[in-house]
Amino acid sequence: MAVNKRKESTDIKKRTIITYSHPESRIAEQFRMIQTNIKFMLSGKKSQTFLVTSPCGSEGKSTIITNLAVSMAQQKKKVLLIDANLRKPALHSFFKLPNTNGLTDVLTGRQSFTEAVYHTEIWRLDLLTSGLITHNPVELLSSQQMLDLLDKVKQQYDVILIDSNAVLEVSDSKLVANQSDGVILVVKNDHTKFEDAIEAKKVLELAKAHIVGVVVNK
Repeated sequence: MAVNKRKESTDIKKRTIITYSHPESRIAEQFRMIQTNIKFMLSGKKSQTFLVTSPCGSEGKSTIITNLAVSMAQQKKKVLLIDANLRKPALHSFFKLPNTNGLTDVLTGRQSFTEAVYHTEIWRLDLLTSGLITHNPVELLSSQQMLDLLDKVKQQYDVILIDSNAVLEVSDSKLVANQSDGVILVVKNDHTKFEDAIEAKKVLELAKAHIVGVVVNK
């Protein structure tokens, strides 16, 4: 039986979604500038898919992608957030949602996309959580089912934003990067090593990913 997830409690104002809690702040304006730059770089496409990743862990990519998704939804874009970090998922915690079902269920056929997706309290913003942590993330992310899912959601959304693992930690991000229209690399000021950022760029280029920009998280 399909669950009406639009009624789920999403008390997100207490979380770090600045673009939602303080839409007139300087930080929120910076996210609007980021999305404007992305819009001009990939103009002309009906639907756009972006992977947001980082060289290593703890660089704030999940915070960045969540705020970017909210900013895009506020600009009247229909946005889908996908948590493809099948090892250390985080997006569900921003929206105070359970993670018992999600992407892994869709890819394994246990649920349809319609059954698994959450409609957040932010108009035009939907979330597909990761689902339960699996022992075979590489197999799932490289499957035909993943390609089919992305093809399907491109027909329904203006923008698809995908959160994934850090590039230099596991191979998962390279797989998703190759399936995306563009990659946004997040680095953290006074945290990310220069050589790690350069290596991440090389890894993504070898995966034939299109790096559309770098976001410096302060």
